[in-house]
Amino acid sequence: MRTTVSTYQMLTGDDGSPLQLLSPDGTRRPHERYDRLVADLDPESLVGLYEDMVVARRIDAEGTALQRQGQVALWPPFLGQEAAQIGSARAARPDDFIFASYREIAVGYVRGIPAEDLMKQWRGTQNAGWDPFEFNMAPTQVVIGAQPLHAVGYAMGVQFDGAETAVMTYFGDGATSQGDVNEAMVFAASYQAPVVLFCQNNHWAISEPVGLQAHVPIALRAPGFGIPSVRVDGNDVLACLAVTREALEHARAGHGPSYIEAVTYRMGAHTTADDPTRYRDANELEDWRARDPISRFEAYLTHEGILDGARRTAVSAKADAVAAELREATIHMPDPEPEELFEHVYAAPHAVLDRQRSQFESYHAVFDDHPESVAYSDFTEGAH
Repeated sequence: MRTTVSTYQMLTGDDGSPLQLLSPDGTRRPHERYDRLVADLDPESLVGLYEDMVVARRIDAEGTALQRQGQVALWPPFLGQEAAQIGSARAARPDDFIFASYREIAVGYVRGIPAEDLMKQWRGTQNAGWDPFEFNMAPTQVVIGAQPLHAVGYAMGVQFDGAETAVMTYFGDGATSQGDVNEAMVFAASYQAPVVLFCQNNHWAISEPVGLQAHVPIALRAPGFGIPSVRVDGNDVLACLAVTREALEHARAGHGPSYIEAVTYRMGAHTTADDPTRYRDANELEDWRARDPISRFEAYLTHEGILDGARRTAVSAKADAVAAELREATIHMPDPEPEELFEHVYAAPHAVLDRQRSQFESYHAVFDDHPESVAYSDFTEGAH
């Protein structure tokens, strides 16, 4: 049964700025609507959020280093976006289903995906590194803006099945210019699908600043489709957790979709194939360093007497251990067998694919039977 769209259209801070529960210096800011949504966080839970962000940043640094050393083909840094990813991912229940873009590696970590599986796509050994139904997270999408359509379709299926679960999809500010994202919102609103559309506005769509394609806050677009939205400080892990919890509750209760714009900043490159110094002002980067999500939360925890030296040491050790596991798994990851190219293409046997596999195997058998016929010297002889 469909329900009516919520009465609120877009929610922001009192002065129109993104909602905050923590100011940039770590001062706690009370909020009548959202305090209840983080009231259950005891000291251990708060330290857990801090640990998640520190570990995520260490994963990112290790991924970048592995790419520079030739161990992975590409890496999409998410430095500076830890609060948006960790806060939102920790709001989801295990039975909620997530559709993410390639940059939500911290979300995958929160979902419990092993280090090796997080790296398979970037190492190029598998198209998808994990079983989506084991972790309730689809393989990360590289095609910009494609995954919101997948998420809304899945959410419609959840709705038809009568399940009390929610679906969440992540995308960047650049993806909001794609037709797929807007079509997804049409379907989400029309069917009141239980989906949360989570936009990480990191200010840069590769080399294009967000202001070039969005002359008003991105969250303003959703109410035009009949979807309530909220604009939140994406560097505030508590605020991200609170607004995402509310949106997921909204979906599970049968009230339809919600839209979250998390205003954050991509402090690194778009990918390791990108050089942001060619298009980004260094002063802008420094301004955002002052709003660092980990430093902000660390200041809050220290002020509250929750984070001491021993806990800092333990968190640092955990981050180093995860990074070491990531490196070890990546470097020693076995290469796939050539025939695996034909696995998981179709769900059922397919005559055309079977014929291609047979031809492929026959071709490779030539080299197995006559390895001397393709010796390297055969190709280099006479070259000089």
